Amino acid sequence: MTPVELSRTVLCAVRRAVDGGELDVVVPGQVKVVPPGPGGCGDYATNVALQLARPAGQPPLRVAEILRQRLAQSDGIGDVVVTGPGFLNISLRGSGDALVREILRLGQRYGHADRPTGQLVQLHAAHEVRAVVVMDAVARILRSQGALVRTSCVARPEPAWTHVLGVEVDAYGTPEAHAPAPLDVNVRPRPVPAGLGSLDPADPADPADPIALGRDAARWALLHPAPHDRPRITPDHLVQRESNPLFRVRYAHARTRALSRNAADLGFHAEPGDVHPRGDAEAAVPETGVRETAVAETVVHETTALRNVLADHPRVLQAAAAHHAPDRLARHLVTVADAVLPFLAVVLPRGAEKPSAAHRARLALAEAAGAVLAGGLSLLGIDAPEHL
Repeated sequence: MTPVELSRTVLCAVRRAVDGGELDVVVPGQVKVVPPGPGGCGDYATNVALQLARPAGQPPLRVAEILRQRLAQSDGIGDVVVTGPGFLNISLRGSGDALVREILRLGQRYGHADRPTGQLVQLHAAHEVRAVVVMDAVARILRSQGALVRTSCVARPEPAWTHVLGVEVDAYGTPEAHAPAPLDVNVRPRPVPAGLGSLDPADPADPADPIALGRDAARWALLHPAPHDRPRITPDHLVQRESNPLFRVRYAHARTRALSRNAADLGFHAEPGDVHPRGDAEAAVPETGVRETAVAETVVHETTALRNVLADHPRVLQAAAAHHAPDRLARHLVTVADAVLPFLAVVLPRGAEKPSAAHRARLALAEAAGAVLAGGLSLLGIDAPEHL
């Protein structure tokens, strides 16, 4: 559906609302649809509800809800979400399929450059644990964007940085004085300070060593904060509860993998498509006559936000590479996890439900989110567990 066709569809929804007595306005001659702005979602957005609110004598949100219901019944419309004071955010039917298919095709390489760019980057870090870990992650992200990267450190990295944290450095030491191009330190995040706090709560005066956290938690603790922020080296990174962002990201990935295994046990597999085709919402389960719950339908309609954060992944990788900022990727993975976790509850059939095209489409979207999480964690040098 082209923007012109969508504009006509919106006008038809307004006309139907007027004919049905829900709105008492003059139908405008045209409606403008544009890409969603900040805070929006979907493929297109329109402010027609805001324009009609005053002549209709109704609040903009009420007008938007009336039009949302009308638009959701139109051919070619996959989802309609109201945001802000009354903006209508429209997702076209099938527009999310191509995104999910692309992610599933590329797997963890989704968002990576498909060929070398010819960019040459030299990263040189101070002899400090956070600087070396940040450099290692930046190098991984730059290579994913097609750059050729060489890393070095002013002195030989400590053995634990390599053996425990998985840091790899191409060279170390200070170039000779007659070297044609002396290296400047260009990776200098705020270091891990002494006396930051102990991993042993009984001894708060003892400096915390990130090595004690183990590879995954230590790398997250050093990479998740912005470079100018002080890293927190505490046992909080090890706890398995919702307050721990690293746990949420890894748990979300593990859940997507578990869903794939459970779906295989039920005899169906992922297939991109409509997560809530018309008919599924109205179809009763033959054995019980019970319809899908309202809660499940609400979560399914929120898949637009999930698709948006998945579609944003390539841009985040490009920005993280351009700014040498792995923290941007870490925060993005938290956003992906928080978007996918509520959705996972409605992926599999419930009770006596039979697997349908909607369930296969939901599984495909969940697997796409899992691929993005796994790929992002890999670039940060962190394991993405199959089980957790």
